[in-house]
Amino acid sequence: MKNIVFAGGCFWGVEAYFNTLEGVTSTKVGYANGNTKDPNYDEVCTDKTGFAEACFINYNENKITLEKLLEAFWKVVDPTISNRQGHDIGTQYRTGIYYKNTEDLNIILKSRDNEQKNYDKPIVTEIEELKNFYDAEEYHQKYLEKNPNGYCHISKELLKK
Repeated sequence: MKNIVFAGGCFWGVEAYFNTLEGVTSTKVGYANGNTKDPNYDEVCTDKTGFAEACFINYNENKITLEKLLEAFWKVVDPTISNRQGHDIGTQYRTGIYYKNTEDLNIILKSRDNEQKNYDKPIVTEIEELKNFYDAEEYHQKYLEKNPNGYCHISKELLKK
């Protein structure tokens, strides 16, 4: 099993989307790469903690590769927009790819460079080693599964298996 953390705006849709992919074994939403300890949602929304809403993804690399996960990620974000996706605005809604395994960095950078060919503006998605990740509150976990009509910036068609 391997893992990767993606920030792509509101974490509800990111989690729901990646749960549709075969080879993804589990997900959880939370707060990544901030500068406080054990943040809660209200604190993260102040733009003062440095955290991004993110989705921690565990996957079976024999069923889905990191390259395929990155292709999927680029489909649901606009990586040229800073601190916003859809109607959600704030530093917590920035796009980011946070890795735990340093051997993944070259794959991530190659994917970003390839994706850049699709844009005139530069990609601003953060690519950093995962410094910290705190689970979001339970009501955020699998939120769109519990609330199928909840808001999401990702097309509902992409959220179907």
